[in-house]
Amino acid sequence: MSISREDIEKVAVLARIKVDDEQVSALEKDLGNILDLVDQLGAADTDSVAPMAHPLDAVQRLRADEVTETDQRAGFQAIAPATEKGLYLVPKVIE
Repeated sequence: MSISREDIEKVAVLARIKVDDEQVSALEKDLGNILDLVDQLGAADTDSVAPMAHPLDAVQRLRADEVTETDQRAGFQAIAPATEKGLYLVPKVIE
């Protein structure tokens, strides 16, 4: 599978990334190679492979669910620029 120059430029605009013409050529080649590898992985026969959560039979040790720190919320809220009803107020970043 290949990716076109127009696709790279469109994604760059959407991601708000400046991409020079020479970078577009390099990205076209590199992303094409990555997509070819993904196609190769998709073509692998996995019918006889059982799904698994982890490649090793590892068991995770769990710790006890205990409170180990003191409540410092009031102190953190006191030094915050803006709070309301126990919540931090932040500037709107999405119109």
